[in-house]
Amino acid sequence: MWVWNKKKDAENKLKNYISLDGFPKIQGYNFDNNFNFKEFLKSYKNVGFQGSNLGIAISIFQEITEKNIPLFISFTGNMISSGNRELITYLVKNKHIKAIVTTASAIEEDVIKCIKPFHLGSFEAKGSFLAENFIGRIGNIFVPVDRYVYFEKFINEVFSEIYKKQKKDKKIFSTHEVAREIGLFISKNEHTIKNHKDSFLYWAAKNEIPVFCPGITDGALGDISVFFKRNHPDFAIDMTNDNKALTSLLMNQEKTASLILGGGISKHFLLNAAIFRDGFEYSIYLTTAQEFDGSDSGGDQEEAISWSKIKSDAKRVKVISDATITFPILVSSISN
Repeated sequence: MWVWNKKKDAENKLKNYISLDGFPKIQGYNFDNNFNFKEFLKSYKNVGFQGSNLGIAISIFQEITEKNIPLFISFTGNMISSGNRELITYLVKNKHIKAIVTTASAIEEDVIKCIKPFHLGSFEAKGSFLAENFIGRIGNIFVPVDRYVYFEKFINEVFSEIYKKQKKDKKIFSTHEVAREIGLFISKNEHTIKNHKDSFLYWAAKNEIPVFCPGITDGALGDISVFFKRNHPDFAIDMTNDNKALTSLLMNQEKTASLILGGGISKHFLLNAAIFRDGFEYSIYLTTAQEFDGSDSGGDQEEAISWSKIKSDAKRVKVISDATITFPILVSSISN
């Protein structure tokens, strides 16, 4: 009765009545017809909730690719822990990416996975049991700690090569130069050479795509650097040159796009660099983080606009969902 009275009242004041007839209709994919993958992807736009946001992300991502808009991607290390590593490698190998910002664990685990794999475990496994059996856990992904023995040997050899070049050329390497050296060494090292083409660092080095790592001393890389620096006190990594290189790269593009998986330091480093050009013209967030605690990880795109990290008229969307669900769907929309 309330609804009917409301309708009658609205009809008497037509200027205030919005029929919504011109709005998209909520509708899911019809599986009674022959399955068409492209039409299935398009159907996400009309599903509602986060499905519609994913549909918007798909259309924006396709436009970025079709128009060859330089794409800057940031992601946290857990993306490399997971099967998203292969998708990132695909994008880098096929030159869909202009530059990468990531964390130390992404670099470590890309190297390690060239040596030995990670394994699917369980979120419910007891930490004490895993510790007793020398198994590290990343969510429901298990990592036997022997992997880090191989990584320590690998990275010490890389650090030694870098240190020699620094002494010879009297130049301190920045993180994207360190990442490039690691990528090149992956294709030569006895432990990584067999699977080097699975590495996003290798393809980034080969295709001259810089990989910035503002938190490079976090994790195992930082642990190993402690001991290396004890023996080589003048060994250093130049962080300021990363800022200069990334901002210069952004400022020299007519238009730019950002794809951000998760949050953390990698998200902020990329978005902050975009301030120098008054923000990105395109931006896609894939994240589970919420804005309610004021963290940069959860910060939405309206917040980024307030800092000129994203342009106010940008084509943009934030998809609140686990990136291991959304990112494969997104990448599938541009694959052959």
